[in-house]
Amino acid sequence: MIDIEPLRFAWTRGGADTLALGRLHLAAGQTVFLHGPSGCGKSTLLGLLAGVLSPQQGRVSLLGQDWAALKPGQRDRFRADHVGVIFQQFNLLPYLSVLDNVTLPCRFSALRHGRCQNAGGTEASAQKWLQRMGLSAELWTRRADALSVGQQQRVAAARALMGQPELILADEPTSALDAALRHDFMDVLLQAARDAGSTLVCVSHDEQQAARFDVQWSLPAMQQVGAHA
Repeated sequence: MIDIEPLRFAWTRGGADTLALGRLHLAAGQTVFLHGPSGCGKSTLLGLLAGVLSPQQGRVSLLGQDWAALKPGQRDRFRADHVGVIFQQFNLLPYLSVLDNVTLPCRFSALRHGRCQNAGGTEASAQKWLQRMGLSAELWTRRADALSVGQQQRVAAARALMGQPELILADEPTSALDAALRHDFMDVLLQAARDAGSTLVCVSHDEQQAARFDVQWSLPAMQQVGAHA
């Protein structure tokens, strides 16, 4: 699913490396818990995995496709087809309804739209993932900005799962939830990713969740010695 050849990434030309990683491999369907102190490069690594950032040295490939070999428009289409993202700030469109936010990936990706059609239709797929996230039907027609922060986070998760993308990247997906709800939400997210057949890479400071994932990546340790998964 994911192949990283030894890479280096710095935010400024000639500046200190933000990331310096050895060779990494991640199989399809695996779940990864990515942790480390603030500022160590976790979100930067997610950006590299999503093809939003490009390393100065090395290579990042998804499904055998080197991100750097794609032109910008091709990269955007490939990302829309194969990557679902749960952003730390959600990035919902506030003026759209919950359902319209969740179905957005199918507007940008014919591949994910087709998968939803094969599963009973785009709206039916959106309703399924919203139900899985514990959001009742009375909320589906509300504007996204009318929901609580925790509810918006669940909408963002449902959107990422639409059309069964091969890779889901989650940046602190439980940060807006009370401690009592984090475990239940992670249960739902992990099972939903497995049901969708998606690889999940999850950044989190909540290390109590780590043992529930197939693989744990400690970014500081990876930068010191490289890693294999």
